[in-house]
Amino acid sequence: MKPEEPSNSQSGLPLLPQRSILDIPAQNSDQPVRDATVNVLRSQIDGLFDSEKNQTIESIQPVISQIENINPYERTHAEHIDPQADQWKQYHTAWQTYYQKYYEGYYTHHLKKAIEDTSTQKTTLNKVEPLSNDEAIFDLRQKLLGKVSESAKKIRKSRHFMPLIAGLAVILIFLFLQYNRILIANVVAYVSPGNIDPQNIVINPNTTIAVSAEPRLIIPKINVDVPVIYGVGSDYDSQMAAMAKGVANFSIPGASSRPGQIGNTVLAGHSSNDLIDSGDYKFIFVQLDKLEVGDTIYANYESVRYTYIVTKKEVVNPTDVNKLVYATDKPVLTLLTCTPLGTAKYRLLVTAEQISPDPNKSIAAPAVATKTSNTSIPGSSLTLWERIFGSSN
Repeated sequence: MKPEEPSNSQSGLPLLPQRSILDIPAQNSDQPVRDATVNVLRSQIDGLFDSEKNQTIESIQPVISQIENINPYERTHAEHIDPQADQWKQYHTAWQTYYQKYYEGYYTHHLKKAIEDTSTQKTTLNKVEPLSNDEAIFDLRQKLLGKVSESAKKIRKSRHFMPLIAGLAVILIFLFLQYNRILIANVVAYVSPGNIDPQNIVINPNTTIAVSAEPRLIIPKINVDVPVIYGVGSDYDSQMAAMAKGVANFSIPGASSRPGQIGNTVLAGHSSNDLIDSGDYKFIFVQLDKLEVGDTIYANYESVRYTYIVTKKEVVNPTDVNKLVYATDKPVLTLLTCTPLGTAKYRLLVTAEQISPDPNKSIAAPAVATKTSNTSIPGSSLTLWERIFGSSN
């Protein structure tokens, strides 16, 4: 490139005074010499620029020639040089550093945002008025109901729902049939209405009044007024059949008397029984355990009313038949039933002695010639489990 002399026409600004290339004293006498010198210098400068230009062109000319002569379909690539171990290490280190910084910034940003959101929520909660106890309980109830409803919907949509309900229903039915006597007996024991006939409430037990010839047992305290079945066998089936019609006389050798006779008169009744069993007296002795010493019991037999006073109460095993057989010179009445309610695990015995009519005028009970093979005191009917798989006794 050739330098050009400054020109005032190319700039709108005033130019500073310029020195000439050679500070040659201006002498009018040396003007030709000065001009010749200037021309020489100019030619030398032009030669320098022209030589540099020619050298540059000459240096790149071979490259241009090679490029023009290259066939793009005959190009060959230089042999690839595999990176060395140190280069791979540097490569991986660089990427690890990059990802570390990237995720560090990413999580730092989200952490700051979470902290800001938490601060905003706290500020909002501080501004909200606290709920009262009723409102808090209502909200909790609504949440629980919502969760229960959602769970119920999921269960109903499940293909296992109907088989599960069916299986549960079968189990509940079986449990009810097995243990219904427990449920019903406990209910009857507390909600059973009084069924005592007012004419059977005795004010003076020593008063003799006319009664019907039908044998009956009357216990005012527990509202019992029930027929008594005498002359039945002491075996299980005979006793169950008789107790379906009232209370049954359990007569065995040594305890075979009847009201008005010296000895032990035993009357058995149900405290509970299965709902599917027949009879109207399945819970007639459900409140027998409420009797205490001194309570009054009445027995109508052959048109005579006999009055007894409770003297003893005890719980025995079903096999303790000997508890009913003992020597006595008085007319004695023993009431028996199963206990606890709804089970036949034990037997409750309530013993009472006759006080009216005069027990000293009582006659001896007739002797029983036959022997009995009873090994247990009668109780309730078999449960559903015992009927299906057999009794364990």
